[in-house]
Amino acid sequence: MCAMALIETDEDLRSEKISNRTSDVLPSGIPLPKSPVESILIALLALFMLVVPTLSSLHRIASKLAEPEHSAWMVKIGNALLFLLPKDLTWASVYTQHATLWIGFLGAVLATVLGKHLGLATMHFMKPGRLRKFAETYSHLIFISVSMFLCYASLRFVMADRFGDGSDIGQEAIIDLLPGGIPKWWSELVIPIAFALMAIRTTFIMTAPASLSSIAKKSLLKTSMRWAIRVVFFLLVLCFFYVGVVSVEKMPKLLKFMTAIEPFRNTLKLTGLSLVGIGFLLGTPIFVSIAGITMLFFFGDGITIAALPVETFRLVMQSTLPAIPLLTIAGYILASGKAAQRLVRAYKSIFGWMPGGVAIMAVFVCAAFTTFTGASGVTILALGGLIFPALVKEKYPQGFSLGLVTAAGSLGMLFPPSLPVLLYALTASAPGSEAPVGMDQLYIGGLIPGILMILLVALYAVFRGIRSNAPRQVFNIREMLSAFWAAKWDLLLPFIVLVPYVTGLATIIESSALGATYALLVSLLIQRDVRPLQDLPFVMVQASTLIGAVLALLGVCLGLTAYLIDIQLPTKLVAWVQAHIQSQWVFLLVLNGILLVLGSVLEIYSAILILVPLVAPLAIVYHIDPVHLGVIFLSNLELGFLLPPVGLNLLLAANRFKRPLPQLYKHALPFLLIMTVGVLIITYFEGATTWLLHLLKK
Repeated sequence: MCAMALIETDEDLRSEKISNRTSDVLPSGIPLPKSPVESILIALLALFMLVVPTLSSLHRIASKLAEPEHSAWMVKIGNALLFLLPKDLTWASVYTQHATLWIGFLGAVLATVLGKHLGLATMHFMKPGRLRKFAETYSHLIFISVSMFLCYASLRFVMADRFGDGSDIGQEAIIDLLPGGIPKWWSELVIPIAFALMAIRTTFIMTAPASLSSIAKKSLLKTSMRWAIRVVFFLLVLCFFYVGVVSVEKMPKLLKFMTAIEPFRNTLKLTGLSLVGIGFLLGTPIFVSIAGITMLFFFGDGITIAALPVETFRLVMQSTLPAIPLLTIAGYILASGKAAQRLVRAYKSIFGWMPGGVAIMAVFVCAAFTTFTGASGVTILALGGLIFPALVKEKYPQGFSLGLVTAAGSLGMLFPPSLPVLLYALTASAPGSEAPVGMDQLYIGGLIPGILMILLVALYAVFRGIRSNAPRQVFNIREMLSAFWAAKWDLLLPFIVLVPYVTGLATIIESSALGATYALLVSLLIQRDVRPLQDLPFVMVQASTLIGAVLALLGVCLGLTAYLIDIQLPTKLVAWVQAHIQSQWVFLLVLNGILLVLGSVLEIYSAILILVPLVAPLAIVYHIDPVHLGVIFLSNLELGFLLPPVGLNLLLAANRFKRPLPQLYKHALPFLLIMTVGVLIITYFEGATTWLLHLLKK
């Protein structure tokens, strides 16, 4: 994820909230819709996703309490809850999964409008001018083209569900029904509709006045051309939609054309790969690039491109995936209120008396935030405006303060309920996996390595605090108790998520929903940080854009992974590595280097989905514990956030603090070296990962 730019156009979540209230124009130059349908649907879907699994979890807990072996008062409480709750919640998990599908693809549409899809930050290195306009236009054209093909492919998938094999349109078939009698394909229609909307919205963004030169803005001819381009692309989208519904086989002229280009299949494939590759380098969103590459591979091998949305839908229907949007919503609710200020005060009351106390506080607060917000960069955006001035005020050098905030934004990724850990376990434990890993095993195994990384950065903070003669506050037990009492609701959030799951009272989805519901109720009713009408819809929409960007990326990555497995790339890779590397230590060193480099050019979620199926079999060959391999994998990706030239934290910090990237390279370098030492210790000292696992017999 380190080379990807999660583009945020404003100072932080709070300032962005104010900006969006007072401005009717997006950075792309197109008007911000007054009542966007996607925003309303997303807010409702998000609330649905919170409420339904929470009710299901409460129903499960109440059923356990009502069992006869418990005390009389517990049985009474259980029966009372069962009386108040819905009697039948068997439909909850299915509809939660479909809500994930909807919120993911509607969020992807909003991410397109707001420019928040993950992509290489090439534009950051280009000065405004013709070259940048060309790069933007080229990137938009690739986005539109791939989106249209995705629209067609997903419609073929939907039609296959509606009409059996999809070729005998008009003949009735057995239709899969959701609980309540709703045809499943009705829900699946959101996929092609979303891709069609992405193509249309991108056309408007590409032809917006802000995307053209000053001469073009003043030219009536250019205005007419803009609308002509929009109409042409709109008609093209309709054509792809129509062909997706009817199928190529029902259109003789199109079928004849497809037959005519058959001899040029490999040439078209190579040309397409080149065009998409250039688009990727110019900043085309990574999900578009991977989707384009995967469809071209399918096309070159004579496989229907409808196989790609099939993999996307299969991903969304996995039983644990809804935990990702639920925990994302919880993280955004946490970041949108004043939790940061309360946590800063609480941690400062503990560490403020120590040398480098404020810097240590910054490390722990950032790690805590990253744990819940995932590796999305929200930590830097949400806490940067709070922690950086606090460090400077305490006489820490500005360079050190910038580097610390930039580096600390990647800590905490190994702790529960971190989303990358959840996704790694989900990917490594896919059917047929040779080295399955349990999510609980990864969380336990990553505990000591995660603490090690935090302590190494904290020790450097102590050194710089002493060297800078930073002031130290007197330890005050009353202030500590007061600060922790003020932050008690925020500090309880991890336990609300973990305790029900660890004790078996709730599934990971239900636990995530409990955590998100808890964060929402605390923010709305107790702390009152978030206003229900003014703030909550914005928070839900902001969370959904990240959810949409991530789920769209995960879906296409799974399609590429399926293709790589079909061509037996993991098996070939294992054979090649075995032939060239005999030593386990050498293999681990090479693995560190490869993961570090790839982690700096791939978004972390796509890196997990693409690389884990390739790397996991090697753990068996070199006798590496699968959990240890997972911790090594995630630690290297965590380190990649700081790797120049385009590590994600570097880009976000440069944008957040308005500093040139080379300056961030210099300030982040000490932290990069320190964390590299930590990764090497984690890699070669397997006991750091496995000791707790053996102790707890996991």
